Amino acid sequence: MAQIRSKPFGVTKEGANVTEYILSNPGGLTVHVLDYGCIIKNIIVPAKNGPVDVVLGHDTMADYESDFTSSGSTCCGAFVGRYANRIENAVFSVGGKTYQLEKNNGENHLHGTFPRKLYRVKSFGDTLLMEAESPDGEDGFPGNLKIAVRYTLTEDNAFRMDYRVSSDADTIVNLTNHSYFNLDGEGDVLNQKLRLYASNYLEGNNATCPTGKILPVANSPMDFTAGKLIGRDIDTGFSQTTMVGGGYDHCFVIDRARGSSQSICAWATSDKTGISMKLYTTQPGIQLYTGNFLQDCPAPGKGGKPMQKYGGFALETQHYPCSPSHPEFPSTVLRAGKVFRATTTLRFFTGKQCGKL
Repeated sequence: MAQIRSKPFGVTKEGANVTEYILSNPGGLTVHVLDYGCIIKNIIVPAKNGPVDVVLGHDTMADYESDFTSSGSTCCGAFVGRYANRIENAVFSVGGKTYQLEKNNGENHLHGTFPRKLYRVKSFGDTLLMEAESPDGEDGFPGNLKIAVRYTLTEDNAFRMDYRVSSDADTIVNLTNHSYFNLDGEGDVLNQKLRLYASNYLEGNNATCPTGKILPVANSPMDFTAGKLIGRDIDTGFSQTTMVGGGYDHCFVIDRARGSSQSICAWATSDKTGISMKLYTTQPGIQLYTGNFLQDCPAPGKGGKPMQKYGGFALETQHYPCSPSHPEFPSTVLRAGKVFRATTTLRFFTGKQCGKL
């Protein structure tokens, strides 16, 4: 059974105390979580040459509060909402009413304020439960939202993230975790291998919003179905990768397994450390972002080192971006009195435990 302990981490600009919670299991896997933004600060995996921290982050509270780039906040490790990813033109309609949101990513709305909330924490053995509210009108969204995030670390090196939200008015919701993974623990991720269980992706426009077209990945740089080095096709002049800063920032449509509540959606490996990671989710999509603008982040990373382009890759399990503009996409509408739930699980392996990708 995993154990949980805590220690002070820092103080916000408003003077609120932030606590760091450390979940550890008998196998040596350790996950550090902040009650600010439900941030996953560290995931430390035992490897062949010693433990490796496989997520990007910062060392101080001040750095987490100033981790903005030219395209918005990096949201390092944070729980993201009310609407993960983009809402085109920062406007949507629900229940016969139109709502104008904060424009925080050019003309669009991106991610929302959940990464900057302080959460109330309860711990139960191997589980950390964090709760908060989002008041009616926050960022322009309707409805008073109740939020619950549960993080669970198991003895077999799985880290499970469960989200539960409810609203007292019709609204829209899209939730994800925005960790940046680097299974080498340093440098860039271009020589790490990634497989996505996705035969199709959402074509994007110049504002990184879906055009509405769902395209096959076959015979294009978007094809990760057989597994390949992340950097293999990242600089081929393909229009979809050049328009997002020379990399990937796209939502892939998960090939869902029948009869399974959680489907495998991604498998990543590092030859350098021998660490592998598999992702499973209940969500329909996964956004691959290769940190194309991380170098613009003014806040240093861990150890005071500057953030670097391609320093990490995000695998954001979620509903599709801009769904309110595309009724053919899976709905993100949450009706008053109803509950939205989603689960994503990370499972870590070392050496030959996972097989060869």
